[in-house]
Amino acid sequence: MAGKLYKANKRGAGRHVQLPEWLQSTEAWATLKPGPRALYVELKRRYNGSNNGRIFLSHRDAAKALHVHRNTVGPWFDELEGRGFIRLTKGPHLGPSGVGKASVWALDEEKTPDMKPALKRFMSWTEKQNPRTKNRTPRHSQCGTSQKLQAKTGKAVLKIVT
Repeated sequence: MAGKLYKANKRGAGRHVQLPEWLQSTEAWATLKPGPRALYVELKRRYNGSNNGRIFLSHRDAAKALHVHRNTVGPWFDELEGRGFIRLTKGPHLGPSGVGKASVWALDEEKTPDMKPALKRFMSWTEKQNPRTKNRTPRHSQCGTSQKLQAKTGKAVLKIVT
């Protein structure tokens, strides 16, 4: 037998990014806008199974990968970090030779290489609701200005519509 024909096309199929159902069913993911979702997928693409906590991605590289301006991705990183999907393990800085070093990120759904468990802070995230104030005065049932003038003066007000 020369070879298995059913495996001929399976070599070199490439890697894939897995987004588990339990992650997608959280409120933090459901209310996330498309831009931060795309950024999370890009961060997850750079995760190889053993480099969590050492995922390098600068704002410029993320902007180039997502085809947006570099100032656009900054708030996306902040939103992902605020909701608990990612955390910054090492901030951007200048290296000893004056060359800039990119930010280093960790995914909160995966454990880190030093065997610390996954934090999964996004599971407990809830959207903050703005409570309505109760000290508002109710609107009058008759709030037309012509009725107010008629009540004050006792005369009918003529409206001319052109």
